[in-house]
Formats: sequence, structure tokens, C-alpha cells
Amino acid sequence: MAEKDLSSVLPPDHPMYSDAVEAMKRYHQAQASGVSGAELERLRLLAEHSFQAVTDYQLHALGGPKKPSH
Repeated sequence: MAEKDLSSVLPPDHPMYSDAVEAMKRYHQAQASGVSGAELERLRLLAEHSFQAVTDYQLHALGGPKKPSH
């Protein structure tokens, strides 16, 4: 197996990670505060999208399969 160039991998303190964690915190805080309906769903989707973006970036940086673009 060939070695991967890890220079393009995001370090754990990268703002992209921080943004995803903050989005998840906002979602959980809203959930705990009793927010429901469309606003809670919006926050959930933002958090989910943020973490998916990090995952997709990391997979691409490590040479993983590319997601098809639609």
C-alpha cells in the first residue's frame, strides 16, 4: 500500500472541525431547551452537513472514493 500525503488532512484544531462541533452543540442546546419543529430540524441539518463536509474532505484527502456530484 502506498503512503498517503497527510499534509492535506485537517488537523483536529482546524476551524472546519470547530465549526462542526459548535453546530452540534447548538443543536443539542436547542433540543435541551425545548426547541422543536422546523428550527430544530434546521439546526440538526446544519450540524449533520458540517460533519459530513469534514468527513468528505478527509476521505478525499486520504485518497478515498469520491462522492458523485449531482
